[in-house]
Amino acid sequence: MRQKSGPDKAPAEQVVKDIRRATRRQFSAEEKIRIVLEGKRPVSAPFRFRANS
Repeated sequence: MRQKSGPDKAPAEQVVKDIRRATRRQFSAEEKIRIVLEGKRPVSAPFRFRANS
């Protein structure tokens, strides 16, 4: 029988999740507030008409 050298490797999905978690963009408090306020901003009228046609 063969002996395994080292611990078991994690599945590919878990490796990708770990990399994304480690390299995720960090937003400052000011950026978070700006993003929320930007999402609450109403859509302009000409854009709404274009989206419906």
